[in-house]
Amino acid sequence: MSSRVPLTYGRKVIELFRNPKNLGKIEDADAEALAGSLACGDMIAIYLKVDEGNGLITDAKFESYGCAANIAAASILTEMIKGKTLQEAWGISWRDISNELGGLPPVKYHCGVLAVGALRRAIRAYYEKRPKPEWLPKEQTQEEKHALEEEMLMEILANKMRSERHQSSTAQANDIERNE
Repeated sequence: MSSRVPLTYGRKVIELFRNPKNLGKIEDADAEALAGSLACGDMIAIYLKVDEGNGLITDAKFESYGCAANIAAASILTEMIKGKTLQEAWGISWRDISNELGGLPPVKYHCGVLAVGALRRAIRAYYEKRPKPEWLPKEQTQEEKHALEEEMLMEILANKMRSERHQSSTAQANDIERNE
């Protein structure tokens, strides 16, 4: 019997998980970025098309590897930023994503953090070869640092789980050898 308690997701999370909007890659994206870790199972790639003249995001797509909340967070984020300027998009927080989804279980807040982390990395990537606007912080923001911390924590947990599985497998193999 499993000791895991099923998570309760709102209707919007379930709908966007089943029917994500803006899923896919923009081949000629003006900016793209990745946040997350395949080692733990949550990863979001964001792709942006930007009107150079006014800085408006004309298209946004995502690719995701992860749970329902991860897919829904990336999907709603792309909907939220289309038609916004890069500066307006920069101001979106993981709480905005959670609110737009009708709430996320606390254990899934990191999905919003990763979505915002990918977006901010994409915006920074957009300005790597362009003059940086005054509104773009020179140093990483707290939200960007939070995304990095989430990634590092996911790597640590994934490594710990691999190590525990390896130790368990080794112990089982030793037990079998002893019993033969």
